[in-house]
Amino acid sequence: MPARHLSPAEAAAEIGATDVIGFPLGPGQPTGFLTALGERESFENLTLHGAMLVDLYALISKPGVHYRSTFFGLAERFFRDTGADVQFVPADFRRFAPIMEQARPRVMCTVAAPPDARGYMSLSLHAGATVEELHRAGAHPERVLVVEINPNFPRTFGLPPDHRHAIHIDEADIIVSTERPVIELPDPPSNPVTDRIAEIACSFIQPGCTLQTGFGDVPSAIVSALAASAGSGTYGVHSEMFTTGLMRLHQAGKVDNTHKGVFEDVSVCTFAAGINELYTWLDGNEAVRFLPVELINAPEIIARNERMVTINGAVAIDRFGQVTADTIDGNQYSGIGGHEDFIAMSGVDLEDRSLVCLPSTVTVDGVTRSRILAEMPAGAIVTTPRHQLDVVITEYGAAELRGRTVGERAEALAAVAHPDFRAAILHPPG
Repeated sequence: MPARHLSPAEAAAEIGATDVIGFPLGPGQPTGFLTALGERESFENLTLHGAMLVDLYALISKPGVHYRSTFFGLAERFFRDTGADVQFVPADFRRFAPIMEQARPRVMCTVAAPPDARGYMSLSLHAGATVEELHRAGAHPERVLVVEINPNFPRTFGLPPDHRHAIHIDEADIIVSTERPVIELPDPPSNPVTDRIAEIACSFIQPGCTLQTGFGDVPSAIVSALAASAGSGTYGVHSEMFTTGLMRLHQAGKVDNTHKGVFEDVSVCTFAAGINELYTWLDGNEAVRFLPVELINAPEIIARNERMVTINGAVAIDRFGQVTADTIDGNQYSGIGGHEDFIAMSGVDLEDRSLVCLPSTVTVDGVTRSRILAEMPAGAIVTTPRHQLDVVITEYGAAELRGRTVGERAEALAAVAHPDFRAAILHPPG
């Protein structure tokens, strides 16, 4: 049966008062459809499965709506703190897929670029962990696949035949057309601390390396420094997220992907977010390919890249090397994502390096705290275990941990902490 073309409001009316809906992380979300659902009067028992909302959808705060998220963003934190039923499901990014398969939502929905001449609708900015469940919903007679077509989303590519990164128009049950703007994610401005961290990090990145980097002021400063450098070296890209900074590296002529060992000659990622210039640049650009997260984030595949350098952040690290990256004072702040996967690959080959970068301190309510700790406080939640860390970088230097004893690691970490806190890290009271 051909897909029905409905308005967002008409599509929203197809959802039961008691129902289950699944949608992708962040830039894969059909914002027009989800907004229209929020205009419905009420729901009895509507369960949503998703991650990292890109808008403050009124739907989330309605009575009878239960949202289960595998990655918190600003919107999740806002709704949780204002009393909505928002619950965190602990999972790294690769496990989003089996969790969604287990949930088996009756309705799966996604945004897509308009169909090409053969009827394929590119999944645009998100390959992630929902692709297979989208196809399953489209193939099952008792399930519903809603595709929101939006010409503002770029047409991007996978690696066919196994990973086309597209939904065929014949798979969809309902097609919604909107022209809502794509959510932008500007890079945070740099500052002297992040610039110094970037300078140190760049000393670990040699021509021919393959890079993974995410969003944030430190990764942005690192990639910007590489793009602006006078050297003629080139790099490869194998990254969970494709960012504005990675586009700048391409534009500087410093990405050729010829030294990788896996997915050669193209940059690969599983989702992208940045400024509108990035979305325009990605449109029709075959130099960047979008693949499912179970491939991009698999440590054994990451490690096949030659001279892989991964760049990640942290909230806090204790003197043993345990990392907290997704919670603050025991409260969920973001998500696990690919943090552990990309850090875990370091050590498979001596030429591979994993960089965990963070400012040495943070100021909370006017009080300066060290982010290098003697020990994690009670209630802290470890994101990545100590044995997987390689290099920790602050504005005070780099602590290389691989092959060091417990005591040597503590000394190295204390040496990159703010001077005011070093003694307490090495000799905690009590």
